[in-house]
Amino acid sequence: MVSDRMDGKIEGGDPRFEILIVGMNGELRGKQLPPGSESKIWAGEIRLPTSTQSLDIWGDDNDDITGLSLTIGDPDGTVIADRRSLAPMPWAPEGSMQVLATMHELDGSPSFMDPRAILASVLGRYASRGLTPVVATELEFYVMAGDWRETGRPSPPENLTYRGEPNGFQLYDMSAVDALDGYLQTLRAYAKAQELPADATTAEFGPGQFEVNLVHRPDALAAADDCLYLKRIAEQAARRHGLKSTCMAKPYSDHAGSGLHVHASIIDGQGRNILDARGGEPKLLKSATAGLLATMREAQLIFAPFANSYRRFQPGSFAPVDLSWGSGHRGTAIRIPEKDGPAARVEHRVAGADANPYLLLAAILGGMLVGLDRELDPGEETTPSHVPANTTRLTHDFLSAVETFRASPFIADLFGARYQALYGDTKRKEALAHLRTVSDFDYRTYLPRL
Repeated sequence: MVSDRMDGKIEGGDPRFEILIVGMNGELRGKQLPPGSESKIWAGEIRLPTSTQSLDIWGDDNDDITGLSLTIGDPDGTVIADRRSLAPMPWAPEGSMQVLATMHELDGSPSFMDPRAILASVLGRYASRGLTPVVATELEFYVMAGDWRETGRPSPPENLTYRGEPNGFQLYDMSAVDALDGYLQTLRAYAKAQELPADATTAEFGPGQFEVNLVHRPDALAAADDCLYLKRIAEQAARRHGLKSTCMAKPYSDHAGSGLHVHASIIDGQGRNILDARGGEPKLLKSATAGLLATMREAQLIFAPFANSYRRFQPGSFAPVDLSWGSGHRGTAIRIPEKDGPAARVEHRVAGADANPYLLLAAILGGMLVGLDRELDPGEETTPSHVPANTTRLTHDFLSAVETFRASPFIADLFGARYQALYGDTKRKEALAHLRTVSDFDYRTYLPRL
């Protein structure tokens, strides 16, 4: 039974300890252990099949196309917990804790399938250059009525509607914040309990859509952990109030999609922001921007990992459709909020809320490195009065993104050829399943007319 206390803890029951790994699609998998099991966790004695991190969106290991499960005996790996991610579970009985872990092979090497290990490898490239990325995420998500399983479709919370219809756009609307104040209070309480560096919470365009900003961290792995934990507490807080939260990129056809924007800068060994133009020509900032644009099509499958993700990329929306950049321009793929001073940074605006935060940060930071290493030029800037001609576009097609990803030398170098094949083949199966499925739109539009 859930209590009425603001912290949302469950009254009674024994505390538990959860050790969690991150799957391909950003989902959490792991084991729930009873009190007193902590010593086994810290000793590295917890095992899971390594194929756990190859599961597709339906939970299938796809052994017939990957050969990573029963074909090789479905071997175990060791899950090594990261003490820095240890956090309470304020929705669970008092004393319950969770910790993130990285999958390792039994020989001690990190699994090529582990998203945290992939991001850590990219950060190692920065460290070898004496550089440290500083990263922050901004997560948008929808809160909806809790009857979605019964109705088969999402709908806004009742107190954001009038006679069943949404009250209209709610951007920065404090009445929308007030209407879901109980939910947002629980979310903030959970974030405080986990010491997440949450900053502003705002109402976004869609009914029940909110954005929570997380502050910058000079530790991209911790920033990805924060984002993943935020997704979990958003869902747990929703359950506490009989609601549902979703990071689905486009849950409503006629309302805004949800993005996951990333702000990134880079500091050197002396703590100086190397993207700071200091009043002069922002050469490194432009090079990093150019690297992001040059690799964006190849990495789009990371930014938009599902069929639904591509419904966000619509002309006239705030989701970018072109490989463009601009200073403070919110319609571009790469926005430069600041170019002078310690806050100089890029804002990557392409990814949906459904992106895996570890793979997302790996792709972004990898793209920035390409630009820095090659001293690339981002081309013409998009301004309110000037849109460059013949700009390359992002794809609107899931399968096209899959095939571009599978053929990319950049992706092979950044993620490793084995993970490129695993991720690409798994997503190709999903894309083909989507193409084969005849939708309600097909029936409503074509069946009466053809």
